[in-house]
This record gives sequence, C-alpha cells and structure tokens, in this order.
Amino acid sequence: MTMRLPVAADILDARARLAGVAIRTPLLRSEQLDAVSGGKVFVKCENLQRSGAFKFRGAYNCISRLDPATFPGGVVAYSTGNHGQAVAGVSRMLGLESTIVMPCDAPMVKIARARTAGARVVLYDRYTERREDIAARIAAENAVALVPPGDDRFVIAGQGTAVAEALEDLAAAGIAVDVAMVPCGGGGLAAGTCLAVEALGSRAEIWAVEPAGFEDTRRSLASGTRECNAQIAGSICDALLAPTPAELPFAINRDRLAAVAVAHDGEVLDAMRFAYEEFRIVVEPGGAVALAALLARPGLLQGRTAIVVASGGNVDPAIFMQALQRSPVDRAAG
Repeated sequence: MTMRLPVAADILDARARLAGVAIRTPLLRSEQLDAVSGGKVFVKCENLQRSGAFKFRGAYNCISRLDPATFPGGVVAYSTGNHGQAVAGVSRMLGLESTIVMPCDAPMVKIARARTAGARVVLYDRYTERREDIAARIAAENAVALVPPGDDRFVIAGQGTAVAEALEDLAAAGIAVDVAMVPCGGGGLAAGTCLAVEALGSRAEIWAVEPAGFEDTRRSLASGTRECNAQIAGSICDALLAPTPAELPFAINRDRLAAVAVAHDGEVLDAMRFAYEEFRIVVEPGGAVALAALLARPGLLQGRTAIVVASGGNVDPAIFMQALQRSPVDRAAG
C-alpha cells in the first residue's frame, strides 16, 4: 500500500467511506469517573465496533479501495490480533481472501476469530521471527496486497474517524473537547486522532498512553528518532506490543502529540474492572490503557473535558476474570 503521509482531508474522506458501514459507537459518562479525574469524561466505546475494535475502521477504509483484479489473492496482514481480525472480517465482507500473520502466543480468542472470519492464519515465533518479513514474503510470492497495521495512509485515516466521530457528536451538543486520550502501540490511532482534530477544527490536545515497559513512542519523542523496545513481550496489553513506532504514524505524532502517559498492568486490570462495573462493557487490556492512566492519576484533567478511547474488547476470558477478581489489596498494590 501507499506510504504517502495522510493529511486531515483524508479523515473526512474516510468518514464518508465508512458511513453506514462502521458502527457509530456510543460515548458513555460516569459521575464517578468525572469525580476521580477532576474533569468531564466521555468514553468512546470502540470495543463495541465491528470486529470488536477500532481497527475495523482502518481496515475497511484501506481494503475497500483495492482492485480485486490487481490482487486476486486478496490481502495479507500481520497483527497481534485486532488488526488481523478486522482485515479478515472486512475481506470476507468484500469477497476477498485473507492471510493473517499472528504470533503463536497471541490470545487464542483473537486467533480463533480470525479463522472464523475465513482467514488463513500463519503463526510465528515472535522471539525468533519477524512478522514483517513473513508477510512481505507472502506478498512477494502471491498476488496479494499487504495491509500493514500502521504504515498506510488509508489505515491511519480510517482509525482517526473514531475520535472524529466523537468530536462531531460532542460539537453537536455544544461541548468543546480539551483532551483526547488514546491507546498507543504502533501509533496509528494517535496519528489518526491528531489529523481528526485538525480536520474538525478542534483545539484538543492528544495524549497517547502506552503500557509500562513498552514506551517506545515516549522515548522516540524524547530522542527525535524511532526507538525500539528492549523486550517484545511481557505485558497483558498484547494489542499494543509493537516493537517500535510505525514510520508514518511517528512522522505525524512527533510534532503533534501533547503528552505520552504510561499505564501499568495492575492499573489496566483495575480499569477493565471499572469499565465493567460502571458501564457494563468488556474492554481488553490494550483497549483500557487510556482509561487506566486517567483512573490512576486523580485530578489529572484539572477541570478539562476529555474523550477517552476504549479501543477494543477482544479479551482472553482468563485475563478478564483476573480483572474482575482483583481484591482491594491488589488494587492498592497496583
């Protein structure tokens, strides 16, 4: 796919393409969350999106533009899960074949759902193999289009429509947004959000949130160049364990992100429990990091209004039970 840097106009184009296809997910409020944060919070529930995550938006915006005659073999993608599920689901919608390269230790629920959507799943060992190399080899040997999770103009623009949608809904209600907090792995959602804010004329700051120990975007902003994580696994936030910021997203994020926060696994589990108890929704670990960062830092908003993206709900049942069973001692320990 094209490596051209997306611009704000691409967000509006993606909004039109996704109209009537993507779910217009709700914004939820909580008096308790407002009290803890010291502001006014609107949780954007992309865990309720098709395929269970915001990734559907980018996958559809990209794949729906392909010429099937040029790519008779369909598409190939690499993913820890949500992008793969989205690509598989969109491909089935559009009558295309799909191959998804996934780590063998990805949550089984994500592997199973990609297969249920009709994809051929190719598993690899993340410690000894590079998913990018495997996908590139498949693309070179077959007439298929490579759909990366971040480094594509249309993928980024599609992902940005989640916050664009929220900004539109709040503007219609006469509410100005000061902050948008989004989970960050490769940085595609953050980059799309930066462009969405520009496209809609908002003055909102963009805060990215990463899992503790996988703070490659934070360190990359500090150094000015894309940094790599020292480890490739070790957090429950499987959806966000990118080895380094994706190239196109970082080109946008390095000049536009206002802050990068960090959430620890214990804080993420607490946020998952909070989302279930307060809203009766299921949010996966990677999807809960922005909410986790907000809950763990009382008074963080200081009177401001924020959109907090709950980006996915494809959680392994055992991890979800771990969140629900957190005791007061566990929560105090972090």
